[in-house]
Amino acid sequence: MTKQNSNTDRRSLQDCGVFSSAEYHSVGLSGGKDSSALLLLMLEKGMPIDSVIFADTGMDFPEMAAHIAKLDALLYRERGIHITTLRHPHGFEWLMFDEPKRKPSCLKNRARLGVPPYGNGWPGIKVRWCTGQLKTHLITKEVNRLKKEKNALHYIGIAADEAKRCKDAPNHRYPLVEWGVTEAQALQICYDRGFDFGGLYKIYHRASCWCCPLQRIGELRKLRQHHPELWARLWDMDNRARAQFGAGPLGQFKERWSIEQLDARFSREEKEERA
Repeated sequence: MTKQNSNTDRRSLQDCGVFSSAEYHSVGLSGGKDSSALLLLMLEKGMPIDSVIFADTGMDFPEMAAHIAKLDALLYRERGIHITTLRHPHGFEWLMFDEPKRKPSCLKNRARLGVPPYGNGWPGIKVRWCTGQLKTHLITKEVNRLKKEKNALHYIGIAADEAKRCKDAPNHRYPLVEWGVTEAQALQICYDRGFDFGGLYKIYHRASCWCCPLQRIGELRKLRQHHPELWARLWDMDNRARAQFGAGPLGQFKERWSIEQLDARFSREEKEERA
């Protein structure tokens, strides 16, 4: 579909009352199955797309980077635009190990605990600084800018069986929910169109950041097996965190488990399975 045809479809769809009078349409892209399916379906349906926004954490699987590049190539062929990629100016590891702390209360507490006045340490359930600084804040800032400057309508890829995550915002749309597309169907939509994520979803439950300490033990076992180079990098990061922050929450990858301990556990379990 050419960009000219897209503009024609935009006018006809608005005339039918399918969309609001918004002159600008942005699509959120996480890179996962739901947001990818949303983008693919919007392209197929001839829906207006002016920008596609993706936040690159720098900690995605290599296969995900290839998937994003493939989507970008399709978007450019169909609409003549590229994915808008947002990045934190310093990245995950700088935030984890080097970001200086400035709040007096934080500095006082760290001094009391003997923790350096810099670095956020490992993210946790209560303090998921990674999601906020590497994704949410960047995307929210860009979406708010587009709303203010262009009265933009923003499309978000949440599947129908996750509808409880939708927010009641006038400038947000959730087409997968409106179309009744479930998570399983979203993945199949991607597969049917030649987007297989490099096999990530055949291995892992979710294709998010490979270093996430909130992932299940089983996912970490798979990481060690299928991506040993990333496992080695994770081990190095964990050693550095424990050396810098100690045995407290900031230096603890997972409650009761370091990467070294997990590696020993997985190795032992493999030997038991072979016995």
